Amino acid sequence: MKTGIIGGSGYAGGELLRLLAGHPHFQVAAVAAHSNAGESITSIHPQLRSYDNQKFIAFSAEAFTDCQLIFLALPHGESSKIISQLPKGAKIVDLGADYRLSDAQQWEKYYGGTHAGTWIYGLADIAQYNSAIAQAQYVANPGCYATAIALGAAPASSIADLSDCVVVAASGTTGAGRNAKVNLLASEVSGSLSSYKFGGTHQHTPEIEETLSKISGQDVKISFTPVLAPMPRGILATVTAKLTRKITSEEAHQLYSDYYADCAFVSVLEFGVMPKTSAVLGSNNVQMQVAVDDHTSRLVVSVAIDNLGKGAAGQAIQNANIMCGFAETAGLDFDGIGA
Repeated sequence: MKTGIIGGSGYAGGELLRLLAGHPHFQVAAVAAHSNAGESITSIHPQLRSYDNQKFIAFSAEAFTDCQLIFLALPHGESSKIISQLPKGAKIVDLGADYRLSDAQQWEKYYGGTHAGTWIYGLADIAQYNSAIAQAQYVANPGCYATAIALGAAPASSIADLSDCVVVAASGTTGAGRNAKVNLLASEVSGSLSSYKFGGTHQHTPEIEETLSKISGQDVKISFTPVLAPMPRGILATVTAKLTRKITSEEAHQLYSDYYADCAFVSVLEFGVMPKTSAVLGSNNVQMQVAVDDHTSRLVVSVAIDNLGKGAAGQAIQNANIMCGFAETAGLDFDGIGA
């Protein structure tokens, strides 16, 4: 299938290019990057030798006319500006936030501007979303934090009260995008951890609450504190919620293992083994561990993903595979890099 990428010069766009270079069904035919149009792909992504002598183009509707599949890897609020110019029959996966939320008021509160609408939400490892993705032409790819947290909390709905769910999650610097910011300079980040968007102001909060409310049937409320970690890639999320019934750590672990037993990318690790961001680096994989804090009667879940893999490009390709009727694992069936 002829495949286009709009927004190919960013970190997520680069990861899309890397993963698609080895995909058995998707052939990259056009790569647009507004500010880098005319530059060689390898001048921005020197690791992508598969794209030697290829250049970014400026976006135009004509350049994507023959594309059957298009990935949008644009800043939030930009996808909706060009969607009407794209070929009517193309399948589209948007890695931005434009079409993730159903609630227009929440969009305006956390993102500003006019709400563009709502597409099928692409959390493919949850059965009710997977079946909808298979029928969809347009899919909104989940946010990176939202992916880790929603997957970590989803199985808990039968044993925990998600109306008071507390999350602390650390992310690598690529999660902030490829922009020059003082707080992202190596001298500022190296050897230091810092919270940001403190006090429930992170834009993924309504996305997580909406998603988990649909999955669980509960009125989910998340107290979410993001942390900037001194590494380029990876997310480690710790999710806790008050238990609604007595359960042991072993029983909780079995519940989670059963819930994700048929998922190709989610691994509930052997009891006692902790997730590591390095173990999922460069992959579409999710590592998870579960325990019960008897002292406070809370469920505790640890989740590790690669924010550019499962949190962005990998999950986008997983969704495209499902939309196009290919094996869910096509082009994604490989291990993480490790230490």
